[in-house]
Amino acid sequence: MAVPHFSSPADESKRRLSLHEQRVQAFETQHVWFGYLRLLLVFAIVAMAWTSLVRDCFSPLLLVIPLLGFVVTAVLHSRVLRQQARARRAAEFYRKGLARMEDRWPRTSERSLPADLIATSLYARDLDIVGKGSLFELLCLARTRMGELWLLQWLIAPAPLETIYQRQQAVMELHDKVDFRERMAVSGNEVEAGVAPEALRQWATSPSGSMQGWMRWVALVLAALALCATFAWLQDGTRLPLLAVLLVELCVARYFKDQMTAVMRGTDNSLKTLELFSALFREIEREDFQTKRLIELKRDLLSHETSASAAIDALGKIVSYKNTLSNPLLKPFDLLLMYSVQLAFAIQRWRKLHGEAVPVWLDALGEMEALLSIAAYSYEHPDDPFPTFTDGPAHLDMQEVGHPLIPASSCVRNSVTIGGTTRVLLISGSNMSGKSTLMRTVGVNVVLAMCGAPVRARRMELTPVTVGASLVVNDSLLRGKSRFYAEIEKIQAICELARKSELPVLFLLDELLQGTNSNDRLLGAAGITQELVDCGAIGILTTHDLSLTAIEKGEGWIKNAHFQDFIVEGEMRFDFRLRDGVVTKSNGVELMRLIGLKV
Repeated sequence: MAVPHFSSPADESKRRLSLHEQRVQAFETQHVWFGYLRLLLVFAIVAMAWTSLVRDCFSPLLLVIPLLGFVVTAVLHSRVLRQQARARRAAEFYRKGLARMEDRWPRTSERSLPADLIATSLYARDLDIVGKGSLFELLCLARTRMGELWLLQWLIAPAPLETIYQRQQAVMELHDKVDFRERMAVSGNEVEAGVAPEALRQWATSPSGSMQGWMRWVALVLAALALCATFAWLQDGTRLPLLAVLLVELCVARYFKDQMTAVMRGTDNSLKTLELFSALFREIEREDFQTKRLIELKRDLLSHETSASAAIDALGKIVSYKNTLSNPLLKPFDLLLMYSVQLAFAIQRWRKLHGEAVPVWLDALGEMEALLSIAAYSYEHPDDPFPTFTDGPAHLDMQEVGHPLIPASSCVRNSVTIGGTTRVLLISGSNMSGKSTLMRTVGVNVVLAMCGAPVRARRMELTPVTVGASLVVNDSLLRGKSRFYAEIEKIQAICELARKSELPVLFLLDELLQGTNSNDRLLGAAGITQELVDCGAIGILTTHDLSLTAIEKGEGWIKNAHFQDFIVEGEMRFDFRLRDGVVTKSNGVELMRLIGLKV
């Protein structure tokens, strides 16, 4: 299913959605007919059994024919149901993609993410990187926990420039691999992102057991002697050799019991988890890649020249042999053939060969899913370019930048430049005029740029930076802290980051120090801003307190800008356009009068 070059992403997604919906309907028709056929075969089996056994019209052996037909029909029916489930997943994949393209994606869901990891970020909550309707929820298409965590880590920590370039190249290649992205979205059974890989990592990398190699040969020799003794007993009735061998085997099995338990512990659950990922490993292994990072990820799915999927299949065979011990007919042969001992050695050998590779496989899959998420975002938003990175002092130039979480139909774009002699942009304006939204717009697009993703702008140029933001600050009754104290703690953390970070800081401070009086606020804002700039940072301050605009003393490193509001026919309206200079009017009193307050 190659992508026609003349087809837009939306048109191509609609075409594929229609195709998969037709396949779902076709499989549904087959499913119904197979159901009728199986019911008919059941009636046929019952009728033939009654005719044969009661009326004695023909041999009961003829019942094999409808029974065989029923088995074949059941197998084919099962295959149809699997194909239908896959077609449904593919249709849902494109249905959700179209919803994102058309800004209809649900903003009410939230994946469960590690709070301790999010807490390390100085901007994740402030910029809506995580949470309901967040950037993470828009981007993340990962089916596994590893993919979620890789994408989250990319979004809350800036990457080195070389890594950013590698991700950009990988995303550009995956952008056009629509078939591969579809297969990664639908292959295998349903993979729950809640499946935690930590237990699997621990099982794979923990010591594989203390069963020495020579013990396996002892078990093999005993099994051979037991077979010979059994043959002798069947030939001439001599039981003593067999009993002697069984006694020795029993002693050996008891000696190995604790070691076998340690080796086999967790194997069944670990295999189930690996089998969930195996189909995704197989899709990566069969795909041809051109860019360096994708080739490396594919190479990571090897262990001693064995592919991850092949190694998992081998472990699956061992475990299937282990499960045969639950068959009461085979249980008596366990001791005779030293079956459990041999299986324990086989599992121990698998862990020695491939155990250390399992975490590498999981990381490769997680990183691939993170890249696929960004590639899907790039494909679904073809007008979003990759940013350009430059050298030198901290600099940021955004032309017609918009917020990726705001629908295109209502998104007002602005241009923002910070750098050179202008180190700080001080934006004034009334509440709801667009100050905080612009700050979030700048921050979110810098986060996208620093993780290797395209940005919502006509053009964006920047030096590598890390973000520190204070937009969402709440007081805490439990911790006994006021909003003001919580805010200055956050600002202190941003200043500490500016002092210690290898990258310059882009600071975003919304309504700075609004919990104190105007004089302290002006002195504090000036001191904080000066310290950050002295550390090489650049940033944006917002305020509706016009006294803070006095921070700019004609030295040129702070530039004033503002958002304007208007009272039209008794309603306050905004155009959300950023203008140079300090806001020239205030509508606060007039607005209070409009809603009936006696002021």
